[in-house]
This record gives sequence, C-alpha cells and structure tokens, in this order.
Amino acid sequence: MGLETSEQRGAASPEKLIEHAERLKGMWDIAPRADVADLVDHVVHAVKIAGIDHVGIASDFDGGGGVDGWADASEILNVTRELVPRGYPEKDIAKIWSGDLLRVLSEVEKAAD
Repeated sequence: MGLETSEQRGAASPEKLIEHAERLKGMWDIAPRADVADLVDHVVHAVKIAGIDHVGIASDFDGGGGVDGWADASEILNVTRELVPRGYPEKDIAKIWSGDLLRVLSEVEKAAD
C-alpha cells in the first residue's frame, strides 16, 4: 500500500490509513500464530549459531507483538518460564534479557572515549 516508512504513513490520507488498518486486522486471523515456545526456539537457534554472548531479545512493551503468550509486558515472564526448562541458567537468561546489550553499549562508549 506504499506505507512502509513513517514518512509515507505520515503523508497518507485518512482514508488510506483506515484501509490499511482494516487490512492489518486480517493478519491476526492467520493461524497458527507463533507462541512463546516458537520464539524461544529461535532464541535457542541464535545461541547455537552466534553464542550466548551475542543474543538478546526485547519487546514493544505496550503490546501488539503478535506472539501468543507474550502480548504485552504483563506476559514477559512467560519467555523466561520457557527458557528455564530448556536448561538456561540465570546468568545466561540475564544476558539474553539485557546483559549482552548493556555490555555492547559499554564497549561502544569506551571505544568512543
């Protein structure tokens, strides 16, 4: 629909935005949708490929992510609950949630100085 960028969406007519929103509604009807186990399958794969020190996940915390079992910040614990039985220790889960990002940002700041 030509609404890939924020600039295109900002310049679109109200009618086009309404049509776009209507089309997006159908996207949520697609089944089966990914769930938390599917998401963690991808995390596990990324860890195998890149290593635990190079994998991190985040969320759009106000909702709308499209993952069953992780619709918004209130369900974020479900991801950790899926990582634990797969054998991920607390230190690795901490890396996945924020540790890797914070480490990289710290290294970038050191390099910038």
